[in-house]
Amino acid sequence: MALKAWLKGILVASGLTITVTLAGAGFAWYQTQQAMVQPLQLTQPEEITLTRGANAGTLLADWEKAGWIEQRFWLRLALKLQPELTAIKSGTYELAPDMTVAQALALLVAGDEKQFQITLVEGGTAKQWLAQVQAHPRIQATLEDIAALDMALGLADQPVEGWLYPDTYAFTAGTTDLAILQRAFDQMESAVETVWAQRVKNLPIDTPYEMLILASIIEKETGKPEERRLVSSVFVNRLNKGMRLQTDPTVIYGVGEDYQGRITRKHLNTWTPYNTYRIHGLPPTPIANPSLASLQAAVNPEQSDYLYFVSKGDGSHQFSRTLREHNNAVNRYIRNR
Repeated sequence: MALKAWLKGILVASGLTITVTLAGAGFAWYQTQQAMVQPLQLTQPEEITLTRGANAGTLLADWEKAGWIEQRFWLRLALKLQPELTAIKSGTYELAPDMTVAQALALLVAGDEKQFQITLVEGGTAKQWLAQVQAHPRIQATLEDIAALDMALGLADQPVEGWLYPDTYAFTAGTTDLAILQRAFDQMESAVETVWAQRVKNLPIDTPYEMLILASIIEKETGKPEERRLVSSVFVNRLNKGMRLQTDPTVIYGVGEDYQGRITRKHLNTWTPYNTYRIHGLPPTPIANPSLASLQAAVNPEQSDYLYFVSKGDGSHQFSRTLREHNNAVNRYIRNR
């Protein structure tokens, strides 16, 4: 009897121990889960940058010190139970106020870095865009100048001007200037190939590069998008007749830094390979980076017999068929006569 009572006591005690252990485990599990679903104590989005080799435990300590989280003890235990949440990746991230700790850690484990953006606007030059890209605080500058960009892109026989596609580019912190401009170059190459295949017949341009040059001039001369094809028709008509293009943006590009916001008689009389008042045909290279719409206008101009146009001062143009009509338009819109 005594032996049975002793065994019974052992079983009861063991049962109590197991019950207490299970209760303790359940309590710990509950606390870890509650800790993981607690929202970050943020009043606004916060940007963080993790260096290579960042440690999840140290990160939680930093968050606790900053007042972003509570119950770090239970969070550290949670990471032992869910070790996959410790495999955080280096990079720059943005944490939102409504994020839970679990969501924040999952973001870091996925490597879902914050995306920054830069917009390269049509009509800009390669030099302007390089400066713009390198001025962005999140982009790493690696290129010394435009010549270095030419070399990096493998453009040995022609400059990069015109070969960069205007668009908004998303990137992560630390992306290089070359990486951004390489994407712009690849996109323009694809666009040029596609649009050239869609050209109409009997154009006075023979190569995709000539299309790119003409498109860049159209881009710089067009204030209203709906006029692109009409502007293109003027240049196409003049090229077909052997007339000089006589377009100011090419003159401005040719004189470079000598242009200070106002084109002068001296500029018009100065010979450069780009002065279409002095040369016949197209200039040797594009003068800007054109939009897709300008590429399309270059190979599909409006059918017209216009040979001239002059700005009305509101972004639109007055188009003319004869020099007399054009002179009258100049007197009206430029000289106010």
